[in-house]
This record gives sequence, structure tokens and C-alpha cells, in this order.
Amino acid sequence: MDELLKKVLKEVDIPEEAAKKVIEIVVGFIKTKLPAPIAGQLDDLLAGKITSIVGGGGGGLAGLLGGLFGKKK
Repeated sequence: MDELLKKVLKEVDIPEEAAKKVIEIVVGFIKTKLPAPIAGQLDDLLAGKITSIVGGGGGGLAGLLGGLFGKKK
């Protein structure tokens, strides 16, 4: 989560507490859109406990979120 928080704070000029709240809201929304087994692992992924929840490496958090939003590598 720290990696994502740093990214948000770097890109958007908002207070840290506001950024944390936005991340909580977005992560909660994403969890509702993911299959249950993957949604259940999202917190571990954001905490850095696992580096990927998609097979074959997947690029960790950046790969997962990029794929969700249609970003091509």
C-alpha cells in the first residue's frame, strides 16, 4: 500500500490522509469487480506480501492495475 500511496502523493497534490481514503475507496471498489479468490489476495498484494496474483509473473501491483484499466505494457 505504501508504494501506491507514494505514487498517488507524487501525482496528485492532496493531503496524505485524503490520499489514503481515496485508495481505500478505490481498492474496495476493485475488490467488488474481481473474482473472489483474487479479491481475497488484494490486501496481501498491496501490503507487499506477494508480488503477483496473476500467473506468469504479471508485474505485481502495476501489472494487475494496468491490466484492469486497459494499460498495455
